[in-house]
Order: sequence, then structure tokens, then C-alpha cells
Amino acid sequence: MGTFIGHVYPGLFLISYGLCQAIVVSKAMIFKDSLLDPSCHPRNKTRWARLWKISYGGLLKMLAGSILIAYEISCIKGGLILMNRELPPRFMYPKEWQHLTMFILFTLNGCVDVMSKNLLPQRCVVLEKGTLVLTFYVLLLLLMSHVQDSTGIELQIHYLLIVVVFLLMLVLTIGLWTPDTFHLLLIETFLFLTMGSWLIQGGFILYRPVTGYPWQDDDISDIMFITIFFCWHVMINALLYPWVIYLGFGGGFSSPPKA
Repeated sequence: MGTFIGHVYPGLFLISYGLCQAIVVSKAMIFKDSLLDPSCHPRNKTRWARLWKISYGGLLKMLAGSILIAYEISCIKGGLILMNRELPPRFMYPKEWQHLTMFILFTLNGCVDVMSKNLLPQRCVVLEKGTLVLTFYVLLLLLMSHVQDSTGIELQIHYLLIVVVFLLMLVLTIGLWTPDTFHLLLIETFLFLTMGSWLIQGGFILYRPVTGYPWQDDDISDIMFITIFFCWHVMINALLYPWVIYLGFGGGFSSPPKA
């Protein structure tokens, strides 16, 4: 993940997942449906009922997680080994193993979503939410240790990412007791979008700056503008959120459903 692609791919996955969740949550709000057991359209009751019930979010997590796991392993020449053969032995590739742990957790979380929604006799929302919360608790711990040898620009980018992960962890934890609360789910999807867009921005800042010149760790202006750019991400995501929902439903806000 310590590459441009390693930041952009997870960012694109988080944005895609956030957009999917935004449409699902907004549809439930507009049509006053349940988030835990959404009903399908009357025309879909027979032919498309099973497709309607598929856990697309879980499948997206599984697919993206598997791709990122394969990419992380392929980036290490000679293979991703845990310890060397010297005496005394030492652990190898700590950051890569941290990335791999993150991707494995998201893949397993996707497996749990699919199993709960499509394989179990009855959907277990507590299992889905609990696994997601556990994933972000572990992600926060990994990120806290991930920045130990970071400085300057890289440290500031990861600190702001940690803020988003921490807020998302809090929202998900509260959601364990109120899983069908629209306001919490709207905040959750907004934080997913912010996390994804900031990861992509971080990839450009660290590896492919737009100006063609690397950012300077000893320039206080560069450090300050990292936070300014993050605030712009928050504002832009907040402004685009209603617009994305509007486009997703083809302007459906203007025509409420008939009773």
C-alpha cells in the first residue's frame, strides 16, 4: 500500500462502497422503508426478488479485498515472509503485513455480510455490524502504529485519516444499539466517502504531486495546506452527497411514491 496504486485502489473501493450505501440509505428514507429488511418493488416480487436481496456491499468488499490482498503480496520481491533466517530472527515487512491484515479483515467482513444476508435462515444484523465495528477497531490500532516512523507530510496525511477512522468507529459502535437509524447511517456513508477521497488525495500528494515537485516536509506552508485540503474534501463531499443521491434516483425527490 506504500505506493500510488496502493492508496488509490482502496480509496476507489471506499468511495464505491460509500456511494452504494448512500443510495440504499436514501432510498429507504425516501420510500420510508426499513434498512434492515428492505422491501423490493412490487414488480420484482417474483422474478427479481432474489437479485434484490443479494448483499452487493458484501460482494464488493470481498472482491476489492481479494484484489488488494493479491496486489500487496505481489509487490514484495521474493515473497512476503514473516521472519528472516538470521540469528536472532527478525520480523520482516511490518507495514506490508499491516496492510495485509487490513485487507483480510475487510474481505472477511464481506464474507460475513453475504453469509448473513444470503446464506443464513435469518439475517443476523448484530453479526454484520459487530464484524464491521471490530474491523475498524483493528484498523485504528494498525494505523496508530503505522505512523511510528512517518514524518512531515506523510504523518499529517495519516493523522487526518486516523481522525476519520476514529469518527467512523464511534458511529459504527453507536449503530450496534440503533442499527436502523437513518441519521447515523448517513453520517457513516459520508465518512466512508471522505475516507476514500482522502486516500486518493494522499496518493497524489505522496507519490504523484500535480505540480511535478515533491511536497517539502520542512515547509510549514505545505503542512498547513494538507489540513486545508482535507477540510475542502469534507466540504466537497458534503455538497456532492445530496447531488449524488438525486442523480441516483433520476430526480426522484420531486415525485414522492404513491400510497
